[in-house]
Parts: sequence; C-alpha cells; structure tokens
Amino acid sequence: MFFLELFQQLSVKILTVALLIILTVYLIRKSIKLFFDKTSFLDEKREETLMHFANQVTKVFGLVFFFIYVLGHFFDLTKLVTGSVVVAGALALVLQHIIRDYIMGLTYLFERQIHHGDYVIINGNRQGKIEEISMRHLKIRQYDGYLYTVSYSSIMELQNGNRGRRRVNESLVLNYRQNPDDAFKVMEEVAQTCNEKYWEYLLKDEHGVPVESFKFNQITELNVDFRGHRYALSGIVKEADFVEAGKKVRYELAMAAYKYELKVAESLNTSH
Repeated sequence: MFFLELFQQLSVKILTVALLIILTVYLIRKSIKLFFDKTSFLDEKREETLMHFANQVTKVFGLVFFFIYVLGHFFDLTKLVTGSVVVAGALALVLQHIIRDYIMGLTYLFERQIHHGDYVIINGNRQGKIEEISMRHLKIRQYDGYLYTVSYSSIMELQNGNRGRRRVNESLVLNYRQNPDDAFKVMEEVAQTCNEKYWEYLLKDEHGVPVESFKFNQITELNVDFRGHRYALSGIVKEADFVEAGKKVRYELAMAAYKYELKVAESLNTSH
C-alpha cells in the first residue's frame, strides 16, 4: 500500500508539473504573438520566422525541464553530473553536433540570412521553400513535393532567393564536336526570344526597366562529365514567377536544339 500511495502521489505531481509546463509554454507563445500583432517595427516575414523559432525553443525547453524533473525523483542528478568526469566527457562528445546545430541556427537567424517562406538552394542540390525553422534544422518543401530536412551543421552552402528576386539559370551541354560559333548564334537568339515572349516574368525596377534581362553567358563550363561544354543562359525574374519562368526557358532551349540540330552531349556508353 505504501508503494502504491507513493506512486499515486508521484503521478499526480508529474501530471501537475506537465500541465503547468504546457500552460506556461502556451502563455509565452501567446504573449509573443500578441507582441508582434501590436508592433510593426519588423517586417512580416521576420516576425513569422521569429514566431516559428520561438515555438521550437519553448517546446524544447519545456521538454528538457520536464525530463529533468522526472529523472530528479529517481537519480541525484547533481552528483551524477559533477561526480563523473567520464560521464561529462561522454555527454559533451554526444552533444557536440547538437550544440553546433543550435549555434549555427542562431547565427543564421540573427544575421537574417534566412526567413520563413524563403526560396533557398542548399549545398547546390536541394532547393525549395522554407516551411519550418527549428533550433536544429530547416525543413524545405522541394518542387517535387517532398519535404527535405537538413541540420544547420550539414549546410556547406546556402543560396537565398533574396526575397523578391530570383535568377533563372538554365543551360545546354553540347557535344565538344559542336561548332561554338554556331551554338553562340543560336543561344543569342534564344535569349532574345525569351526577352520578347516572357517579358512579364522579368523583375523590373521603379522605372519599369528589367533588373537583368535574359542573356547568354557563353560557355560556363568545359568538358562537363567528359561529354561536352555547357552553354548557359540567365535572367532575374520575380520570385512568384521563378518556377514558371524556368520551365519556359528550358522549353525554348530544347526547341532551339531541335530546330537547329545542335549536337547535344550524350552519355559515354551510348551506342551508335
């Protein structure tokens, strides 16, 4: 009976603490939201980003406090941590990547390198819209619909859409046997065609002049994968039109390659 009563008392305490933590987290989040609703010294995206981050922080701290409280009833945590150098060293080793993620996450947030809703390219091979900013990682929704999670410590390169301006970069990899002079003429024509047909996608300044029209950037890479040379075309477009503009430019490149019978690079194992 004694152990049953003790267990019941402990259960009530743990449940009470859990409810208090949930209530505290809710009130903190509500207060932050009310603060942003009543103020306007930050832009909307910045406020939304800080709200997402604050939600993650309060959740993590709430869980940590709860687990410490529960474990404190079964272990002497002070003696366990301070009395064992080995345990402390092992914890530091295990937590070093987590701590690094937290530090880098704070750096990205407070240096305003990322915002909730930004279109980003991570490490050159993952791109999409930021759907969640947590203390340890980003979640981006890729164009194929998949949700990609990446920890801050694994980000080697991050390209941001600069909130309102995106550069479309498309290219053709042509066989090294292709005459560059002929390819240059075709690519220049494609750039002109894109400027005429997709003028509305281009980002304009206050005078209605394109910030950067579609232009041919000549050969940007030689001997790509030992197959041929890369002929690139780019232009700065409005963020909302980035995906559609990329599709249109790729279509024009494909059509030009077909129309003018350009020698597109082929796989090395292609049989003739």
